[in-house]
Amino acid sequence: MAEKLSTYDPAEDLASDEAVAHFMADAFATEDAGYIAHALGVVARAKGMGQIAVQTGLSREQLYRSFSTNGNPTLKTTLAVMKALGIELSAKISV
Repeated sequence: MAEKLSTYDPAEDLASDEAVAHFMADAFATEDAGYIAHALGVVARAKGMGQIAVQTGLSREQLYRSFSTNGNPTLKTTLAVMKALGIELSAKISV
């Protein structure tokens, strides 16, 4: 009998702030804008897209669309979602 496999959802493993921090640090390390946006969407789903929509003033549909695999969120949307998630960016000069 063949085993039935289910789809893995990384949002299910982001129960702690530490897990979110590691997940996003790994996403930022890729330097891939599309992957970073997708990762933010995964974190937003983990925290509750409805709650993020209320905090940002954006619709759930817009957030799902913007942070989907083919999405292309604006910087304004990205920063609003990051603020709602408690994720901060910092800058450093690499030599």
